[in-house]
Formats: sequence, structure tokens, C-alpha cells
Amino acid sequence: MKLQVHSATGSGTGREVELPENIFGVEPNEHAVYLAVKSYLAAQRQGTHKAKERGEVAGSTRKLHKQKGTGGSRKGDIKSGIFRGGGRIFGPRPRTYSVKLNKKVAQAARASAFSVKASAGAIKLVEDLKFDAPKTKDYIKFLHDLGATEGKVLFITAGHDAHVYHSGRNLENSAVLSANQVSTYDIMKAGTVLVAEGAIDVLKKQFNQ
Repeated sequence: MKLQVHSATGSGTGREVELPENIFGVEPNEHAVYLAVKSYLAAQRQGTHKAKERGEVAGSTRKLHKQKGTGGSRKGDIKSGIFRGGGRIFGPRPRTYSVKLNKKVAQAARASAFSVKASAGAIKLVEDLKFDAPKTKDYIKFLHDLGATEGKVLFITAGHDAHVYHSGRNLENSAVLSANQVSTYDIMKAGTVLVAEGAIDVLKKQFNQ
């Protein structure tokens, strides 16, 4: 699959780049994508939730009344979960929500995500972008010139460029990530994926390991 390389102003450069078939032309594995997205979202959860149970609430341990003969239900101490101010019954405890994802499954998921976007015509190749200083206005013009103004836009760079990153991070529907950072979730979430020309070589190295 060949794609035309666009300049930063949106015009064609007259050059075409052959996209690797093992990244942009595979049969999408929907289950692998599901597992990768599930793992990503699970990793975003802090898992620091905690509620006091009856053994942790401060209060008396005196039994409220005798076990039998009152005609009422059995009651232990005032910290019981059935009373106001008592402990939480089976409350949340700190835990990790991380889901293990095998490397080959993660790689298959990323290739599937790229292939889905490529087959939908949602990928554009652009020349490596350079800014002299962080300027959100210039980045907005860059997106406008490329026609990437609707939906979420993901710009994949060859490496971390502070000026480009800071120019795009304030935009609600835009994300700037290096080829080493981009995840299956980031790709699937984006409506348009802009790939810097240099990022293709980085992706080739990752998938040919």
C-alpha cells in the first residue's frame, strides 16, 4: 500500500512511501484489539479506593442486648454494617486493576488498529514537522491545511519533539505521541491519524524485532 507524502502546508510533495504490509495491511484481529484496549483502560484506574469495615470503625464492642429472648433480631456491636455509622459490608479495598497482555498480542493489536485506519483511508503521511518554539496557533494551522479538523486527530512523530508536543497538547481533540508511545487505544480512538515520515522507520524496527 502506497501513500502520498504531504508537506506541512498540506500540499503534495510528489513522493510516495510504501507502507509495510505487516503493520498497515494485516487482517484485523478484533479480539486482540479488545484485549489491548481493555488492558490500557484497566491500567488507568488508580485502585486506591478504601472503605472501613466493621473491624476498622472506631466504637464500642459491647453487645447491644442478649442473643436470645428479646423477640428482636440478633445484634452484635454498634459497628455492625446494618447500623448507621457502622462499617461497610464488603467495602472496596486497595487493589491493582492491571490486565496482563502478552507482547505478541499487543503487537498484533497495534497492527490491527493501523490496518483498520489504513483501510478506512484515515491515515495521512506528512513530512517531519519542526517548530522553532511551542505555538498552538501554528499547530492548528498545520491541522487545518491537512484537512484534519473534524473528530479526534492523532499525530505520530518519529521521536519526542517538545515544541510540537507542547503546541498540540492544549487542543481538546488532538494528541501528539511518538511512535514509541502510541498505543492501540490511541489509534482506535482517533478519527484521523497523521503519521510523520520518520515514524514509519521507527515502527518498522518495532515490528521487525
